[in-house]
Amino acid sequence: MKLKFVAIAAVSLLSGLISMQVAAQTPQETAVKKLVEPRLGEGVKVDSVTKTPYSGLFEVRVGSDVIYTDEKAQFLFVGNVIDAKSGTNYTRARTEELSKIKFSDLPLELALKMVKGDGKRVIAVFEDPNCGYCKQFRKTLAGMDNITVYTFMYNILSDDSTAKSKNIWCAADRNKAWDDWMISGKTASTAPANCITPHDKVLALGQKLRVTGTPAIFFSDGTRIPGAVNAKGLEEKFASIAGGKAN
Repeated sequence: MKLKFVAIAAVSLLSGLISMQVAAQTPQETAVKKLVEPRLGEGVKVDSVTKTPYSGLFEVRVGSDVIYTDEKAQFLFVGNVIDAKSGTNYTRARTEELSKIKFSDLPLELALKMVKGDGKRVIAVFEDPNCGYCKQFRKTLAGMDNITVYTFMYNILSDDSTAKSKNIWCAADRNKAWDDWMISGKTASTAPANCITPHDKVLALGQKLRVTGTPAIFFSDGTRIPGAVNAKGLEEKFASIAGGKAN
């Protein structure tokens, strides 16, 4: 049977049944996995199938992506499961949980480091020098205080991105060169041919962390926000994180 894609708008959920249990798959979950995996397309591997506490749906996890299906895998539900009463977005909470990292494991020596004020609020951001949204986000950061920013130059948009990043990495003042370009459009001087950059390592790191676009912002609690966020959004996020400290 062909899959029918249905967007989930709002589902009234049973109260108190929010989190997923991490446990071995039940026979029913295993059966659903066998049914749904070949229907997702060639080469797609389902990491897990978990029966949810809402509306008889099964969560199908592919990496950090979450979709839903029924017990016979006849329908594929793509979208957010939202509690119609509380407004809680269970899908978003689940994907945030799945995409969490251990911040202390990041190889920060591969990043630019900027400290403003006391530097207590810490983020790591993957940016491409040719990314317009990254430039917008960099202007937001310029207006913030008491923050430490680790910038991984993640060159995924063009070969020119790699060249620009090399010039910046090899500059006498990397942070200034980066901000000069991202905020003011001032290009850095051409780097010496023998200057070594962490480009390949950063590219591998971003792929490992499933960074598919820029900017990608990681916080000290391991959560991430894909895409640019404004100052208000950043402040709200920082307020929700307890005890973030610079490394």
